[in-house]
Amino acid sequence: MNITLRQLEIFAAIATLGHVTRAAQTVAMTQSAASMALAELEQQLDMPLFDRVGRQLLLNEGGRQLLPKALDVLDHVREIEATAGNSALSFDLHLGASLTIGSHLMPSLLGELARRYPASRVSLSLKNTEHVVADLLAYRIDLGFVEGPVQDERVQAYFWQHDRLSVFVHPEHPLAGKNATIDEMRQFSWILREKGSGTREVVDRALANASLTARVAFELEQPDAIRQSVRAGLGVGCLPLLELRDAFAAGWLAPVETPFLNLERKFQIILQSNKRISPGIRAILSQCGVEVA
Repeated sequence: MNITLRQLEIFAAIATLGHVTRAAQTVAMTQSAASMALAELEQQLDMPLFDRVGRQLLLNEGGRQLLPKALDVLDHVREIEATAGNSALSFDLHLGASLTIGSHLMPSLLGELARRYPASRVSLSLKNTEHVVADLLAYRIDLGFVEGPVQDERVQAYFWQHDRLSVFVHPEHPLAGKNATIDEMRQFSWILREKGSGTREVVDRALANASLTARVAFELEQPDAIRQSVRAGLGVGCLPLLELRDAFAAGWLAPVETPFLNLERKFQIILQSNKRISPGIRAILSQCGVEVA
């Protein structure tokens, strides 16, 4: 058996992207060469690694078992190349973040990483927490930055920062700037994030613990759409303070005090439990104040 690094590289790219053409572009190969490399790898292993569904390739059981091993080999090779070249630490990592974190906290983190490790490349995708976890488990990202707990034994989570949500309304709303009661909150419709988002999970849990059933008028994926809907007087919203501080300061939205709701939460960094912590991942975790053995 003579498995090459190029074969592992194209296999990992196809596993991540699901298409030979797009994978070939990422590793600077032609589509025919990438297809041939995959076919040779499957022939050497004497088993298919993907299920073919139309033009899409989906990892089968054998492919899922091989993928973490292939990624580990490729990580080691990059470390050897960096050491042999006596160069500064460089890495190529894919990150995923929930919308609030990605919009408000990741720009400064990415900027500092670029300053400290100029030879490295970091890409970022923004989705809700549920989709970030799915991308992590499918090896489409190396690290995830999410809101709230992740209940999955395949995921290792590290605490990053504290966060808090706030209920808010139009500045001329009868509850603007006041302490609300549970009975008062029952009178109004709510505009909330979609199911699967970390923000929605916190809101739903807080409402349930307070025995408050919310009449949800709209479920929206984008925080700005929620802010603008509340500004238009369509209902009561609940978002992270990070998303609301500018609007509160400008006076076009107003907070509502709800001491009966526990809207505290934690931002966490997640990675696969069985994933080797490479120097690049360790550098990012360290930059976030997370030290691992």
